[in-house]
Amino acid sequence: LKQTSPVQHTRDRTTATALSSTMRATTTTTLLAALATSSAFLVHHPARLASPLRAAPAATTTREPRFVFDFGADATHGDGAMKAELGGKGANLAEMARLGLPVPPGFTLSTAVCRHYYAHGERYPEGLRDAVEASVRRLERATGKRFGDASNPLLVSVRSGARESMPGMMDTVLNLGLNDDAVRGLAEAAHDERFAADCYRRFVAMYADVVLGVRAATETAPDPFEAALDELKEEVGARSDVDLSADHLHDLVRRYKAIVRDRTGRAFPDDPSEQLWGAIGAVFGSWMNDRAKVYRRKYDIPCDWGTAVNVQAMVFGNLGDDSATGVAFTRNPATGANELYGEFLVNAQGEDVVAGVRTPHPLRDMLQPVAAHNGASFEHAYAQLEQLRHTLEHHFKDMQDVEFTVERGRFYVLQTRNGKRTGLAAARIAYELVEEGVIDATTAVARVPADSISALLAPAFDEAALKAATPLARGLPAGPGAATGHVVFTARAAEAMARKGKRAILCRVETTPEDLRGMISSAGILTTRGGVSSHAALVARQMQKVCVCGASEVHIDFEKGLLRVGDRGFREGDAISIDGSTGHVYAGAVPTAPSEVDQVLRGERAAADSYTYCIFDTITRWADERRDLSVRANVDTPDQVRTALALGAEGVGLCRTEHMFFEGDRIDVFREAILAVEKSDRVAAAEKLLPFQRADFHGMFTALGGRPITVRLLDPPLHEFLPHETSAKLALAETLGIDFATVNDRVSSLREVNPMLGHRGCRLAISRPEIPRVQVRALFEAAAQTIAEGVAVDLEIMVPFVAFKAEFDEEVRLIHDVAARVGEEHDVRVPYRVGTMIELPRAALTADAIAESAEFFSFGTNDLTQTALGLSRDDAGTFLATYVDRDIVQQNPFATIDQVGVGALVRTACAKGRATRPDLKLGICGEHGGDPASVDFFHRAGLDYVSCSAPRLPVARLAAAQAAIRAQAAIRAAEE
Repeated sequence: LKQTSPVQHTRDRTTATALSSTMRATTTTTLLAALATSSAFLVHHPARLASPLRAAPAATTTREPRFVFDFGADATHGDGAMKAELGGKGANLAEMARLGLPVPPGFTLSTAVCRHYYAHGERYPEGLRDAVEASVRRLERATGKRFGDASNPLLVSVRSGARESMPGMMDTVLNLGLNDDAVRGLAEAAHDERFAADCYRRFVAMYADVVLGVRAATETAPDPFEAALDELKEEVGARSDVDLSADHLHDLVRRYKAIVRDRTGRAFPDDPSEQLWGAIGAVFGSWMNDRAKVYRRKYDIPCDWGTAVNVQAMVFGNLGDDSATGVAFTRNPATGANELYGEFLVNAQGEDVVAGVRTPHPLRDMLQPVAAHNGASFEHAYAQLEQLRHTLEHHFKDMQDVEFTVERGRFYVLQTRNGKRTGLAAARIAYELVEEGVIDATTAVARVPADSISALLAPAFDEAALKAATPLARGLPAGPGAATGHVVFTARAAEAMARKGKRAILCRVETTPEDLRGMISSAGILTTRGGVSSHAALVARQMQKVCVCGASEVHIDFEKGLLRVGDRGFREGDAISIDGSTGHVYAGAVPTAPSEVDQVLRGERAAADSYTYCIFDTITRWADERRDLSVRANVDTPDQVRTALALGAEGVGLCRTEHMFFEGDRIDVFREAILAVEKSDRVAAAEKLLPFQRADFHGMFTALGGRPITVRLLDPPLHEFLPHETSAKLALAETLGIDFATVNDRVSSLREVNPMLGHRGCRLAISRPEIPRVQVRALFEAAAQTIAEGVAVDLEIMVPFVAFKAEFDEEVRLIHDVAARVGEEHDVRVPYRVGTMIELPRAALTADAIAESAEFFSFGTNDLTQTALGLSRDDAGTFLATYVDRDIVQQNPFATIDQVGVGALVRTACAKGRATRPDLKLGICGEHGGDPASVDFFHRAGLDYVSCSAPRLPVARLAAAQAAIRAQAAIRAAEE
C-alpha cells in the first residue's frame, strides 16, 4: 500500500458518507468487495474488517441494522470488538458483562443512530423508540424496578461513549427518572429520605444544565445551582453538602426548579420518558458542541464516527457511610508506575470525583477507617479493586481507567477504558507490559503516542533553584513536569496570552470542559479544588500539560482578578511556577534544567543511572527496528549535528548554509559581498567567506562520520542580511569603510515588495553566481580534506526554489565544474549527488522533466504549502483559527500537511520523478517531517526519509514506525 496511487484521506466527509451509505445498502459480500478497493479505508480503519464482518453469513438480502444493544448478566448483545458500533464505553461494558464482572445492566444506542440523527435533520431512525422501550422493559425485569414507578422506581444514567475516549467533552445525566412521586418511592425503598432528596437535587441540576441549557452565563460567573447550594448552606450553617438534611435538600430542589422556570420559562419535566429522550438528544447533540469539536480536531478523531449513548441502571455511592464512589487506574497515569492509583469519596456520586467539586481521598485510604464518615472502612472493596485491576489489565492488555461504586458494601464497576496518561507514563507502561509478557514490542511501539515521547526530554526545575525557592502552596501532583508562566483566570485570556507568544498558567477553582481551548493554550494548569481524577487532571495528562490540582491554600477571586495565597496576591499577568511532579506552587519564574534523558545524551549522567533513559532508549530502538522511513535532522553546525545524532538522526536532511553567515564577523564580510557593485569586488568579497564555510562543512562532515548530508545553497533574498535601522546602517558603513549614502542606496535597491516570491534561491544564484560558486568550492574542499583524514563523506547538494528545469540545469553545470576543479587540485574524487527542493507547484507538476537532471528531491513543505494554498505562514494566524473552527480546514496546514491539496502535489512529483528516474531519492525537510500525521502520509507517499528539527527526532522515529505498522496491518486485513 505504501506505493499505491493516492487516495483521499477517509476523513473526507464525502467519502465517509459514501462508505456509510454503502454499509447500509449492500450485502456483506458486496461490502467486503467495496472495502477492499479503498486503500485509504484499509490503512486508517483496518479494525472495521474485524471478526463481526468475517463471521457474518453471505446473505443475499439486506439485513436491517440494529440500533439498540443490551448488556448485563441476563443478556449481552455486543462485545469489546464492537467499538465502531457501540463506542468505547458501550463495547467495554458489554465485554465486562461477558466476563461476569459486577456491571449494572443497561443498553447502548449505537453510533449508527448518531450518524442517522445528523444525516436526517436531527431525526431518529424509524423503530428506535420501540427498540428503546423494549430495552427499558428488559432493564426493569433485570433490576426488579419500574421506570417512573412511585413505589420502587428505576433510575438510570445516560452517558456518551465515542469510539475514542473523550473525557468530559460530551454530556452525562445521572439519577434520571425522578419526579415528586418517584422520589418518595425511592426514599421508601432505600429507607433513607435524605439519600432520595440528594439524588433528586443532583438530577435536577444536571438535567437542567445538560438538557435545558441552564448554566453559568460566563467563564467567571458562578454556576446558578452551585450558587443556590452555597446560599442554602450559609443560611443553615452547613459546612458541606453532607451536612444538609432531607428537608434542606427538598427545599433546594424547589429552588433549583424555580431557577429552571425563571431561565427557560417552563416547568422542569416530570415525565420519565420525556426526561429519557431529552437526555438522549442532549448526548447526541453534544457530539457537535464546541468543546467536542475542538477535542476531535486536536486528537484527529473523525466527525463521522459519531457517539453512542449508554443507558445504565443507577447504583448509588451516596447511600450513606457504607457507600462510596471513585476512579481507579490500574497503573499510575502520571508516572506509569505499576500501582493501583486513584481516588474515592464516601457518600458521593461519580460526578463529584470527576468534576472536582470535592477533593477526594487517595485509594489507599480505603484500607483505613475514614474518620469523617463514622470510621467507615472499605478494605473489602479495595481487595476487589486489586483483583479487578489484574483481570482487566490482562484482558484488555493495557492500563485501564475504571469507575466504580460501592453501594452499601456491594462493589460495582461502572465502566473501564484505556486510561489517558502522560508521555512518560505511556512509554513506561508500554515498556513494562512488554517486560511482563503482556504485549509484544510492536504493540508497545504502536501504543505510545508519537508526540508524547518528547515528554521524556522535557526540562525539570533546576534542583539548586528549587532549594532556594519557598513553596507558596501545595496541591496534588496531577501532570508531571515544570511550568513557568503568567497567571490567567479564563480560557479566553490563556488563548490571548498564547497569541502574544507568552506562556500562561490557567488558574481555576476547577476546570470544566468549557475550558478546553484555554487548557490547550496554557503551559500549565492550577486548580484549587479537585483531585488527580478530576477533569483538569485527566485532560492535562493527555495533553502533556503540567498540572497541580486541589491546591486548597490558593484562593481565586474572579471578580477582583486576584489569586491569593496567605498574604501574597497575584494578578493576571504575574509570573508563577508550578511543579506537576510534587504539587508545589512557587512565586515568580523558577529556572529549569535538562531532563534525565537529556543529561545522559549530553554525557552528564550515566545511562545506567537513569531508568527513564533506559525506557526512552528501548522504545526508540524498537521503533527503529520497525520503520521503513529514514529519519534525518535539519541542522546547521557541527554541535547541532552531534546533538541530532544523539537523538537518533541518520544524517542531515537540511543544512541551511545562510545560517552560517550570522556567526561572529562573517555577517559583515557577507554584507560586503552583497553591497559591492562591481563583479570583481563581489567576487573578492565572496572569496573571504571561503575559509569560514570550508571549516564549517569540514566540522559537519567529520561529526557525521560518513552519514548523508543534504546542503542547501543560499536561499533567502539578500535584503534579509542587511540592516534597516539608520544606526545599524551607519555602523556598517563605518565597518566597511564606505559612505553612508552608498549603503543606504544599496539597501533600498535590494528591498522587495514580495520577497517570499522574489529574488531568492536559484534565481539569486544565476544572477550572482559568485556566492554559490564559493559555497560549492567550500563544500568540495572540506569534503576532500575529510576524506584525506580517513572519514567518508556522503554529500548531497540541493538547489532551492526551482521552478524551471533550465534554472536547475544551469546550477548543475556550475556544481559539476567546481567539483571537477577541486578534484583535480586535490587529486581526490568526492562522491556527491545534486538535487532540488520541490517547494513550488510548477516544480511538482514538471517533476518528470526536472528528474532528468536531479538525483534527488527534497520537499520543502513549508514553502510548498504557502505557494499551493496562497497562504502566508506569517500572516495566516489572523484568520486560520476561524477556518479551523468552521471546518474549512481540519488543521493548521503549516503544522500538519494538507494531504488533499499539497499532498496531491507531493504524490504527483513522486510519481513523475520516479517515472523518469526509478532510483530517485525522495525526502522532506519541512517541519512537517516531525508531525506524526504528516509522517504517516509521507510513508504512504513512498518517500525514503523525513527530516525535522533535532528536538522532534524521537517523535519522527516513533511516527515512522507506527506508519509502517499500520500499513502492514492494513495489508493483512486486506488479505483476510
